[in-house]
Order: sequence, then C-alpha cells, then structure tokens
Amino acid sequence: MVSTLQQSGYQADLVGGCVRDLLLGQRPKDFDVVTDALPDEVRQVFRRARLIGRRFRLAHVRVGREVIEVSTYRAKPDSDENDDSALNEHGRILRDNVFGTREEDVLRRDLTVNALYYDPGSNTIFDYVGGFDDIHERRLRFIGDPQERLNEDPVRMLRAVRFKTKLDLTFAKGIEALIAQNAYLLRHVPPARLFDEVLKMFHHGYALDLFNLLRHLGMFAELFPEAERTFTDTDLAPGTGLVCRALKNTDQRVQQGKPVIAAFLFAGLLWRAVCLERDRRMDHGVAPYPALQQAAAAVIGRESQRISIPRRVSTIVYEIWELQARLESRRPRTIHRLLESKRFRAAYDFLVLRGGAGEVPESLAEWWTLIQEHSVPEQQEMIKTLNPGPARNKRRRPRKRSNEKSKPAT
Repeated sequence: MVSTLQQSGYQADLVGGCVRDLLLGQRPKDFDVVTDALPDEVRQVFRRARLIGRRFRLAHVRVGREVIEVSTYRAKPDSDENDDSALNEHGRILRDNVFGTREEDVLRRDLTVNALYYDPGSNTIFDYVGGFDDIHERRLRFIGDPQERLNEDPVRMLRAVRFKTKLDLTFAKGIEALIAQNAYLLRHVPPARLFDEVLKMFHHGYALDLFNLLRHLGMFAELFPEAERTFTDTDLAPGTGLVCRALKNTDQRVQQGKPVIAAFLFAGLLWRAVCLERDRRMDHGVAPYPALQQAAAAVIGRESQRISIPRRVSTIVYEIWELQARLESRRPRTIHRLLESKRFRAAYDFLVLRGGAGEVPESLAEWWTLIQEHSVPEQQEMIKTLNPGPARNKRRRPRKRSNEKSKPAT
C-alpha cells in the first residue's frame, strides 16, 4: 500500500497505532496509511478505494478481506468557518479537511505515542514530538496545549483513557487532573459518535479497569448519568457486584477470542436503573411485565440522549431484560420455547451474573445450566419435577346464543 503510493509519485507512511504497537512489542490490530495524495487522488491509485466521512474525509482501500484506512496529511484548520474546516464556539473541530504536509499533520494528532511515522521502504521512523521517548517511558502526553486539544475534540479524553488501560501507560504530569476538570465537555460530542467510542473502550479486554478509571475521572457520569446515580454498593462490590462481574465476563471473552455484543454491555450497566424505574411504576399500580417494558423504554430513551443506542442493539437489551422474569418463573409449558429462543444464551448469561451477585438463587442459574446439558427426554424429566403452581380454573361459562331469549327471573 505504502510502496504503491510512493511508486505513483506520492509521499506515504504508516502512522499511529500500528507504529506504536510495533515499538511496544505488540501485534497491530490494523494499519493506517497517511499520504500527501488527496482523497480523490488515492481513489485514482486504488480503484477499489471508497471515500468516506464529512468531518474527516479519507479513503478505505480493500486489500483481500482487509480494509486499510488511507488519510491525507492535515494542516491546522482555519478559525473562520468554510467548506473545508470549521470550529464551533467551544473550539471543537466540526470539519478537518485542510490538507498539508507531514510536518503540519503531526501537530493535528492527539497523543505523542500516536504521532510516529514509519516508512517501511527506507525503514525510517519520523518523530517530531518526542513520541519515541514517550513510548520508551510508557508515558501518555498530549501534543501541544492539552486544553486546546481537548476543546478541539473531547473524545481525545476517552482515547487517552483507553490507551492508558490497554497499554498500561501512565499519564504525564497534570493530564489526569485536566481530564477530570474537562469531563463535562463530553456533553458536546454527538451521541452517535459516543456509542462507537464506548464500544472501543469496553470491548478491548480491559473493561473493568477502564470502568474504574472513568468513574475516578468523572467521565462515566457524563456518559451514563442515570446508571451512575442508581448504582448501589452491592452492584459495585469487587468480585461479586453485578456490574463488576459483567465487565469481568466481557474481558474474559475478549481475551479468549470469544464474541461480545454491545447489548450485553448496556444491559449490565443500565440494569439497576431499569429495576428502580420498574419498581416505581409497580408502586403506582402497574403490573410487573408492563412496568418492566415501560421502565426499559424510559431508561434507554434517556440514555440515548447521551449515547445513541441503535435500535438493533436496544431491541436485544430489551429482550435480555424481559427474559429474566421468564427464566425465574420456569413455567413448564414455556421452557422448551425459551431454550430455542435466539436470545436465550444472552439472557441465561445475564441470569448467571445475577446469581453470582446474589440477586437470584444460584441454584436457579445452575438448573438452567444443567438442563442445557441434557437430552430432550432428560429435560422432560427435569421439567416434571418443577412445581407447576396452583392450577387455574379453566371452566368457562357457556356463551349465550344470539337466538336465545333471556328467561324472566322467577
């Protein structure tokens, strides 16, 4: 990719996380290329390139099954709004499509450890901001004036926290306090963008450490205000709390190479808020199931004002929550349908977490674990041992035929 651009007469380098990870002795997740070729020129070199983005125009080039991101060197955006660059009244970058040189581009990046350029052809690293030394010292430092960098893009705080936990780095002097003072700036970030950033943070294998750091810096309250208000000491108890267990479970799955879903993350973080909202509605006479449905819709609706949760995710969150009552009741006639439900596994995993946190008897979760391991005849025997509860009187009064006349009272 780099050599193809260079052979076409353009300057090109590998940049960012891939260079950083190689220097840290880690395997890069992906490779980003930066060049002095404009996006349209990149598309001329790579016919399969697709231009994306409005705020930050770049090209996605497909190579086999991989997609490599190719961006153009950026220069500092103009202070006056125009078609290529714009800053809002808070100094946040709305568009960043003023192109420049490598020397200008480095000053547009956030952290020094992400600002190293590598030319694989000449085996040369270009370091303009001391990023090589910061990697050696395992130190996170913003490029330029840190306050200005956060004003330009508050998401840089989330990136800094993610890299700190993922790479086991330390903040440079003053950075931790600065982030805590500016956590409120996350309110100015579009909710849809925050959804993507939250998944990057919590699905990289260190969710529990990251969660604790976000809360320490006041950023979690900005991302999940209702969850933060409703957490109990039991929810947050190390090792046994539902939230801690859910995040630890996510970390284990990531580290084992197993799939994780966004719905499970949001189901765990917002569960206590939904339970309290459901209980309030039940206190006002709403039946349990409608109360849960109403509570789930209300909590997800309020949370989406901060982090936009797509319908494809929120639908699964609702199903995980709603299935909890059915798993707890173990009605014999519905057990086989539950086992065949496409959401059963996620709901079952959530029930196991609740059992470990003391919300439901662990024997209940063990029963559902055991029944999955048995054959259908054995499952039938397990179901027969359940207490079906009081039998309902299914006798119905005979319907009055339309041609029958009512008899006079005697």
